[in-house]
Amino acid sequence: MLEQVDLTQRTEKDQYKKEAAGLKERLSSLQQEIKGAKLPVIILFEGWGAAGKGSLISKVIINLDPRGFQVYSIVPADSAESRKPLLWRYWTKIPQQGQISVFDRSWYQDISVAKLEENLSDEDIAARTASITTFERQLTDDGYLILKFFLHISQEEQKSRFNKLLSSKNTAWRVTDLDRKRNRQYDRYYRLFDQMLESTNTPNAPWHVVPCEDKYTAQLFIFRTLVTSIEEALRQKQAPAAPAAGGIVVPDSFAMKPMPKLQDVRLDKALTDEEYHEKLKKAQKKLKKLHNELYQARMPVIVAYEGWDAAGKGGNIRRVAAALDPRGYEVIPIAAPDKAELAHHYLWRFWNHMPKTGHVAIFDRTWYGRVMVERIEGFCSTSAWQRAYQEINEFEWELHQWGAVILKFWLHIDPDEQLRRFKDRQETPSKQWKITEEDWRNREKWGQYETAVNDMLQYTSTGFAPWHIIESQDKKYGRIKALHTMIAAIEEGLANR
Repeated sequence: MLEQVDLTQRTEKDQYKKEAAGLKERLSSLQQEIKGAKLPVIILFEGWGAAGKGSLISKVIINLDPRGFQVYSIVPADSAESRKPLLWRYWTKIPQQGQISVFDRSWYQDISVAKLEENLSDEDIAARTASITTFERQLTDDGYLILKFFLHISQEEQKSRFNKLLSSKNTAWRVTDLDRKRNRQYDRYYRLFDQMLESTNTPNAPWHVVPCEDKYTAQLFIFRTLVTSIEEALRQKQAPAAPAAGGIVVPDSFAMKPMPKLQDVRLDKALTDEEYHEKLKKAQKKLKKLHNELYQARMPVIVAYEGWDAAGKGGNIRRVAAALDPRGYEVIPIAAPDKAELAHHYLWRFWNHMPKTGHVAIFDRTWYGRVMVERIEGFCSTSAWQRAYQEINEFEWELHQWGAVILKFWLHIDPDEQLRRFKDRQETPSKQWKITEEDWRNREKWGQYETAVNDMLQYTSTGFAPWHIIESQDKKYGRIKALHTMIAAIEEGLANR
């Protein structure tokens, strides 16, 4: 793509002033339209050192209300960020609806300069590239506008700008040894940048390569692109929604583990009190030992609990947590999304809770709400929950690639046992807080939920993140099975690591 850019373009100052004034005014008004239409916008700047990222970002944001945007300057990951999944620090910075996030460098540093400077293999780069294009597709499918600018200058122009900066003690600090190395090896970096642009220039998030040897040309290019792209995105958002293609899509690359239908699962398994206490003591002792090993191995563990209301998730989680060092785990209770969470992509709030390497995150309800309660209650569109199976598999694949052990439990009981537990809660003062009108409403839709859960098990039980049905008609049996399943998965993860 870079060879197609004409770096000799020049714009006269008078011409720039005449056109730029109107574009700046339009950009300012578009920010208010973005807010009104609840359009989330991501603007990212990549390119050569000394190509003018800082000054061009300043030219853009000076026209915007500072309450409606946030600028992020991306530098190499620090020690804390390095203990999170690769995309974690970017997911946590995406804007909410009606807001703008501006990135001074971005996730593309992880696949461009990283190839040379982190000594990554072609396989590593390919995996990261796939992660990034998936990330961007998930956002644009959810209505985000992504504008990607690559600022391009020649080797000679870059060297000239570096020399000018170095000539003054007030600006010399801005040119590092790494900058000069990159200039000397311009051809090598050129090929990497060009490959990056080609492989990530997608229809939903295309690249805009900016000729930056003339500042007025560069500024007009960016202003024009911002205005026309935002206007088009607003038109599309306001247009009548096209009929959804329909159907659930699960890529062939995700091999599914066969799962039984809920109605075929036997629920007659039980333990005596004596068996339970003996097995519980042994399992918790083993899990405690494994927690120390996974911390030393820097292996993260993510445990996802789903199940019928009153199936015993809380008690099951407490028996797991009792075996863990409290400094090394967190239980994340998931309720209905709040205002800020609703204004982001639905996966945003789960990315915010990813553990550090060596730690355990236990989710009491999860991202699977999208294909259960949100599907059944109409809290999202049909196309949104249908594509969620693919998005969730991709999300879990990203965590698996990071090195996480992923455990997904469905706690299963039958309708009669649920009714018995509901009545017990109603009649026991200390348990009445556990039962709500919503629980009774959900019970009336047991058949719909059973269908949704069977779909969930069928389409998201992958080899790297399989579902485990925990028979919880007898709570004691369910607790022990969950502990044993967790122990086996951690042992396997440690052995494979």
